[in-house]
Amino acid sequence: MTTHKIALLGGDGIGQEVTPEARKVLEVVGRATGASFEFEAALIGGAAIDATGEPLPASTLRLCEQSDAILFGAVGGPKWDALPQEQKPERGLLGLRKELDLFANLRPAKCFPMLLDASPLKREVVEGTDIMVIRELTGGLYFGEPRGREEFADGGARAVNTMAYTSREVERVARAAFDVAMKRKKRLASVDKANVLVVSQLWREVVTRVGKDYPQVALEHVLVDNCAMALVHKPTHFDTIVTENTFGDILSDEAAILAGSMGMLPSASIGGRVGLYEPVHGTAPDIAGQGVANPIAAILSAAMLLRYSLSLGADADRIDSAVIRVLEQGHRTRDVHAAGTTLVGTKEMGDLISAEVEKSYS
Repeated sequence: MTTHKIALLGGDGIGQEVTPEARKVLEVVGRATGASFEFEAALIGGAAIDATGEPLPASTLRLCEQSDAILFGAVGGPKWDALPQEQKPERGLLGLRKELDLFANLRPAKCFPMLLDASPLKREVVEGTDIMVIRELTGGLYFGEPRGREEFADGGARAVNTMAYTSREVERVARAAFDVAMKRKKRLASVDKANVLVVSQLWREVVTRVGKDYPQVALEHVLVDNCAMALVHKPTHFDTIVTENTFGDILSDEAAILAGSMGMLPSASIGGRVGLYEPVHGTAPDIAGQGVANPIAAILSAAMLLRYSLSLGADADRIDSAVIRVLEQGHRTRDVHAAGTTLVGTKEMGDLISAEVEKSYS
């Protein structure tokens, strides 16, 4: 029997509350299928800073490198806001992505039928929205050199970040995006700013070239500002989107909020040998420790872990279906609670979904 080693990095804030619920669901899958999961927890982000003085301890990186997949919570919070940029909790996640070469971030944004009224947009606008945003994750402004800040004698200052991509970096994320598009509706929108940025001109050139290897996929190029407008005007126009790091960071959050709550949406960071799976929400320090956070994004992230790292697609489908059934039954956490539904907490929602997953095997 194969043992799957899963690194558990709860991180900070509600990350520490929702990650155990995702683990709980994976344990149900293990018991039902005979799969063996070995979980090992480690520190990252603010919790790691408090314990070790650094956001990504060497022991945490070593555990991740030796695991089959990583289940991640969230990092950051006001407690660490005053730290220098390179020592902030978020550097732990950025460092992990870089060290593990996790160059492609997959973020689905799906509007669940029973939650359409939770969306800030009109029902008729968002109904049917089912988008996958693929964001390049290890290049661009967040990692480009030179970077830094210089102070002037007159009291002024100058700060620099560099957006830089090689054709190889663009090609590999483009191929990942075309592969995903092939499994969806065979439509891919590549988002750039080619009318202004030289980097985007290279991006468009490479994506166009890669597209010739995928004649079944309809490729369109969309300027980032036009894409941002279209996402709130007609989101159903899009199926699969691929874009660079900074644009992807912004657009994937915009797409996520269409669903009504970021507590509903998972993500996968893949490309290297070890994939990292995390909810798209942050640490939510305003509700941390209250037991009210929505664990569904973390649980759906566990489903993506099964699908993309362990090739257990049928079991991932069971988790996805269990989430739908629990929502259809009217159970809601505070972020999506509405009149006529039953309010539940983090642990109770995890228990309900785990029970539905277990039933699906009987």
